[in-house]
Amino acid sequence: MATTEAATRAPRIDAEQAAAWRAFLRAHALMLRKIGEDFAAAGLPPFAWYEVLLVLYEAPEHHLQPSELADELVLSRSGLSRMIDRIEESGLVVRRACPGDRRAIHVELTEEGEKMLDTMWCVYARCIADHFLPAMGEQAWTIREAMESVAESVRRRKGDGAAPSDDS
Repeated sequence: MATTEAATRAPRIDAEQAAAWRAFLRAHALMLRKIGEDFAAAGLPPFAWYEVLLVLYEAPEHHLQPSELADELVLSRSGLSRMIDRIEESGLVVRRACPGDRRAIHVELTEEGEKMLDTMWCVYARCIADHFLPAMGEQAWTIREAMESVAESVRRRKGDGAAPSDDS
């Protein structure tokens, strides 16, 4: 690894901690790949569509402005507008003018979108049950708490504009 000023100030992470991080990233990437393969084999849209449909399903009145949708997605924001175009062409969402502000647009889940979400969930749940849950065992709750703690830490840092410190 090249020695730079930033590298010399990096927090100490031992080999076991670094290996845990790499294992998490590898497992995440492999699970997403497997879910995507299972969706394709079932003739379903890509996993990114599932995430959009789920966020809209969980939103009040099943709609959000595109910027709100982007903030809630687990996946990358890149290409969101084009993705919404494709999902809308498939009849799973519609864009509507906001009642209080005709300049603003909501993306709204359709009845067909809800049906597709249910269909996709069946395939997704099978992959979780086959590959994720057996490895988690009794630790599922602990792992959930840890991952939510990580997410909250990142949100707090993003919100206060602070750079991570060496004690983080």
